Amino acid sequence: MEQKQEIDPWGSGAVIDYGHVFSEFGLQRFPEKMREKLGHIFFERNIIIAHRDFEKVADCISKKKKFVNITGIASSGPYHLGHKADIDLFRFFKEKGAANYFCVCDLDAYTSRPDSRVPSLEKAKEFAVGNVADALALGLEPEDIRVQSAREPRYYGFAFELSKKITASTFEAIYGHIDLGKVSANLLQYADILHCQLPEYSGPMPSVTGIGLDQDPHARAVRDIAKRLPYKMHTPGFIYFRHQSGLKEGSKMSSSEPDTAIFLNDPIKEMERKIKNAFTGGRNTAKEHRRLGGVLEIDKVYELLLFHYPDGKKLAKIADDFSSGKMLSGEMKQIATDFFREILESHQAKARENMKTAREIVFGK
Repeated sequence: MEQKQEIDPWGSGAVIDYGHVFSEFGLQRFPEKMREKLGHIFFERNIIIAHRDFEKVADCISKKKKFVNITGIASSGPYHLGHKADIDLFRFFKEKGAANYFCVCDLDAYTSRPDSRVPSLEKAKEFAVGNVADALALGLEPEDIRVQSAREPRYYGFAFELSKKITASTFEAIYGHIDLGKVSANLLQYADILHCQLPEYSGPMPSVTGIGLDQDPHARAVRDIAKRLPYKMHTPGFIYFRHQSGLKEGSKMSSSEPDTAIFLNDPIKEMERKIKNAFTGGRNTAKEHRRLGGVLEIDKVYELLLFHYPDGKKLAKIADDFSSGKMLSGEMKQIATDFFREILESHQAKARENMKTAREIVFGK
């Protein structure tokens, strides 16, 4: 019998079979007409695969009306290329005139991650400094960024309000367990997504959060909670990424498994090593590869380029040459190495310049 893959928001396994997620949880496939209008590589390359209520935000974009652009990343380690994709999408919506809330989730990281990764709140806050510097280097502004541990009293009061809108049995039904640290972290996540629509902030309006399919339990929970609140509020909308999987077979990029990811602060030699050793869709020998061609669908380096390489025509040629056997795996890895060397060198210089501002944002001036 076919086994259904479990969806674990905190795990490191990639979602391989999307089918039952659509059928069981009611996600809507992303409309082709909407892809054409938005004009971003994530839509054009089918990296965004599903949504919940995104048509409301799309309508705001077309009519140049405000909407909430909200995302959050746990401060449990340095940012990697998967996080860069989150910020690239956030910046796209920012450029469309959104009210922006980029949440640096240090409290979430401390309460929901193992002590081996985040042994103290101070460690989470130190990670947050680097995370904020990365976000600034990737084009965000200080006013876009909200650090959980530095929020105002109304935010925390609202998180406590939310605690009465979800029961232990509901939490267990959605997540499969009741872990007190993760319960508290989730209440803050729900507050991050919903507080933007309170009258003290941006007020009620459609919102969008970009997430991976593995994060859908959070989306289902917060959408249910939104309907139970005594505030005028739009049910939050979500769009779903295809997984940007890790460099190893069958994994997603994870801060807890360094060899699965290229981190934005990786030394250049380390990035080169990781790309060289990445799981490939190339054949066992050059002769066999020339005859049969490479398998793009499983090649981790091509996937990196799919998410980050901006030139669509050049990417299409790389894909054609590799799948036909004209380009070997090592040649595609060299293209990726050269491209990401330039990306990392530029990014790391900008991040260093932003460290002082990042520390002030996290710890206060």
